[in-house]
Amino acid sequence: MYLKIDYSIIAIDLPSHNKSSKFPDISLDLYVDVIKEIVNNLESLNVIIGGNSMGGVITQEYYYRYPKNVSALILCSTGGKMRVSPFIFNTIKNNYQDYLDFLRIALFYRKTPKNIVDNTILETSQTDPDVTYNDFKICDAFDTLNKSSTIDVPCLIICGKADQLTPVKYSQFFDDKIKHSELSIIDKAGHAVMTEKPKQVNKAIEDFIQKYFNNK
Repeated sequence: MYLKIDYSIIAIDLPSHNKSSKFPDISLDLYVDVIKEIVNNLESLNVIIGGNSMGGVITQEYYYRYPKNVSALILCSTGGKMRVSPFIFNTIKNNYQDYLDFLRIALFYRKTPKNIVDNTILETSQTDPDVTYNDFKICDAFDTLNKSSTIDVPCLIICGKADQLTPVKYSQFFDDKIKHSELSIIDKAGHAVMTEKPKQVNKAIEDFIQKYFNNK
């Protein structure tokens, strides 16, 4: 991610994901604790927490637990309630390759270039199936729709117009409920909007930070 702003960007691999250490027990509590540890070690007055899909779930949960530690939120391709189809659970458990093939259809706008699809699926395939299954369990259990209106910091909401997994209405719900919100619906993009349309996503983030922070 290359942003035209004077901010440090920290991208993390969650426990048991990619290059991070393996953990025997994965939970939303663990993920939130990791974010808390990172934030506690930052010497910054303006901490903006953001996440895509399950990352958005973690972002919301972190804010609800530690609202004073957050200056703003970025919620991308996510929702306040994230029910998961039994088909996804069954496919992950029975044939992980079938799940990865399913993502080629589910994650992307239909005309997304093949190299973007291939690279995203390759990265996704590096996560152990058991971890992926557990991540979806975390999402399936998440329901904080009744808390969304309590978010009291600026919030950028980003979604792909063709998102099949977290439809636009999920993001519109946030925009309706959150007082200081900015909604950016990206055309010709699906659930993987940040890899499909990185320039548009980056521009939305830059404009958001410029509006709420750099002009003060």
